[in-house]
Amino acid sequence: MTKQPWQTAGRQRLLTRKCTMSIPSATRSRWSTITPGPVPDLRDYDLIAVSDSGGADSRAALHVTAAEARRVQVFDRVHTYHASLGPLEWPAAELRGRRYLSTGEQAALHSLSYGVPPQRHIEVQRTVAHAAGEFVPYSLLTFVAERGMWPAKGAAQYCTSDWKTALIFAAWTSVVSQLRRRLGRAVRILNVLGIRAEESPSRAGRSSYRCLVTSTNGARHVDEWLPIHGWPKPQVRELSGCRGLFHHWTYDSEPGARDWAGSSRCSCSICILASLRDLLLNSRRRPRLANLYALVEQEIGHRFKRDRSLAEIIELSRAPDAPPPGIVLPDSGPDFIAIERAVRKALKHPAASGLAVRTADSVTSQEGGCLECHGPQT
Repeated sequence: MTKQPWQTAGRQRLLTRKCTMSIPSATRSRWSTITPGPVPDLRDYDLIAVSDSGGADSRAALHVTAAEARRVQVFDRVHTYHASLGPLEWPAAELRGRRYLSTGEQAALHSLSYGVPPQRHIEVQRTVAHAAGEFVPYSLLTFVAERGMWPAKGAAQYCTSDWKTALIFAAWTSVVSQLRRRLGRAVRILNVLGIRAEESPSRAGRSSYRCLVTSTNGARHVDEWLPIHGWPKPQVRELSGCRGLFHHWTYDSEPGARDWAGSSRCSCSICILASLRDLLLNSRRRPRLANLYALVEQEIGHRFKRDRSLAEIIELSRAPDAPPPGIVLPDSGPDFIAIERAVRKALKHPAASGLAVRTADSVTSQEGGCLECHGPQT
């Protein structure tokens, strides 16, 4: 896989304004989306961008999108994107001589299984300029240590906005530039997400198809589509095994069990939005990571969750009635060790502004070679 770091100083910012397209009033309905009406016509879009976390909902959203794109003969416009959090998301696991994929590998496998060419699957990751000049991964946990405050649900949920959404939006730039030169107008992008209404009241109130943003320079118009917004969890799980592709191992009591008795979500291993059960389970599965989070919590003096500290969660995870981990990950690889060192350094010398001064975003096109070695089993 070839990394192409964008050599741009400063954090990536998206210049956006309220979505108002210059469509003649005679042809424009009350919908401000490209397709008038409650659902998109994929033929109206130049880029169909499916965000894939590696989880079951993302896979279901890709399943629906790929089928519809093929039906209307625009599958060549489908790209998939994975915003990587590095070692903070679920890594690969080994149990009884068998290897199970990381979430990044799982996302790439989703794309490959639905026929998206490897060059149209893009992985992005936040990076920071090292003293020597090269760009190295910049973790969310390091940023928390510098900032002195955890993200929180809602307006302060920068873990999603800055480490996922903004990176994926920025990754569209090269495609947008090419398409705009050819089309001579704003590039129409459909941002596809695997968000379901039953997950939370806020998600239930979210429109399944809406105009998201238009860029101030007129380069792009972005609509958002939630193709599985109304799906219940059992419907999502029915897809497991379809195309020989099973769900990520963290959903199970142990890798390979395929019993859905593990984590309820395939997000960050230690996530601010996770349920108490997930946090207890995941703290046991990744004790070294949990202890690093607890160290940050102690040093910055800010609770991981408003109602419960991570130190309390770790203590509860040791109780006899806590969910059994099924597997305990060593977190001893070089990527994790690099994050651990960066976090400890940030705690000793936090940035005065709470922000990294020079960042860029690495874009990786997953070539799929490693997936061919391990096959479609997860």
